[in-house]
Amino acid sequence: MNKKVLLASLLAVFAGSAAAEEIVVYSSRAEQLIKPLFDAYSKETGVAIKVISDKEGPLMERLKAEGSNSPADIFMTTDAGNLWKADDMRLLQPVKSAVLSANIPANLRDPDNNWFGLSVRARTIFYNKNTVKPAQLASYEDLASPKWKGKLCLRSSKNVYNQSLIATMIADIGPVATERMVKGWVNNLATAPFGNDTAVLEAIAAGQCDVGLANTYYYGRIVAKNPGFPVSPFWANQAGKGTHVNVSGAGVVRYAKNVKGAVKLLEWLSSDKAQNMFADVNYEYPANPKVKADALVASWGNFKHNLINVKVAGSKQAEAVMLMDRVGYK
Repeated sequence: MNKKVLLASLLAVFAGSAAAEEIVVYSSRAEQLIKPLFDAYSKETGVAIKVISDKEGPLMERLKAEGSNSPADIFMTTDAGNLWKADDMRLLQPVKSAVLSANIPANLRDPDNNWFGLSVRARTIFYNKNTVKPAQLASYEDLASPKWKGKLCLRSSKNVYNQSLIATMIADIGPVATERMVKGWVNNLATAPFGNDTAVLEAIAAGQCDVGLANTYYYGRIVAKNPGFPVSPFWANQAGKGTHVNVSGAGVVRYAKNVKGAVKLLEWLSSDKAQNMFADVNYEYPANPKVKADALVASWGNFKHNLINVKVAGSKQAEAVMLMDRVGYK
C-alpha cells in the first residue's frame, strides 16, 4: 500500500469516527422540551444525541442495574431532589469545567460538581385576583394562619416539588417551625390535595380556594394560552430569605463512555444561546444569570431568590417526607 492510499485510509477512519460520535442521554424531561435543544446541538456540532426517556425513578434504577455496562453518558431530570438522589446512589461523576463553574451559580449546582442546574423554577404563592389582595399575602409560613382556613389548595405531598420545598424550609427555619407551618397548611385546606400543579391553579381560578402553591412554569403554560386567567403569582418570603427556587439539571453518568462529549454538551447547555432555548420553551428562568428570561416570564416581575444551595432539597427530603406524614399532609 503506497503512502497516498494509506493516508486516505487513515483519514477515512478518523472521519468515520468523528461522524459516529454519539452522546446517550437518559432523560425524565418531556421530549418536546429538550428535543429542540439537542437538534440544535447536533446541527451545530455534527454529534448525534440519543435520548432514552422515562420517569426519573425507573431511569435511576436502570442506571444502577446497568452499572459499568450502561450506555448512558448524561442523566437529565427535574428537581434538585432527584439529582441529589442520583448522586447519592453513586450514579454520577464529578466534572471539572471552568465553563460550567462560570455559567451556573454555586447555589444551583452540586458543591462537588456532580450535577448542574440548567433551568430554574420558583415554587411560590398564587392567588385569585378577584378575592385576594397582594397586601394580604406574605410568606409560606403565613399560609398557616387561621385567616386562610378553608381557602388553601395544595398539590399532594407525594410530589417531589413539595418535598423539596419542605426540605428547604427545614434547613432555613428548623424542623419545629416547619412542622408547625405544614400542620397549619393541612388545617387550612379547602379540599383534598390535588395530583398536579395545574389542577391547583385551576381550582384557585374557579374559586374553590383563594390561594395555593405551584411552580411558576405551570402558570406560564396556562397564561400563554389564556391571558385573562384570574390568578397571579405572589413572591413569597421577600422580607426573609426569598422565594424557594429549584432546578432541572443534569450530570455526567459515573460509567459514561463519552465523558468528554458529555461535558461539552453540558457546557453548551449552559451557554447564552442554549439557555434561552432551554428556559423559554417551558416558561422557566435561565440558570445562567447573564441570560434574560422570556418576556412572559419577565412580566411577572423580579424577586429575591432563596440562595440556599438546592442540594438541601435532596439531603433533607427524607426528613421532609416524615414530617408531612406526621401532620397528616397526604
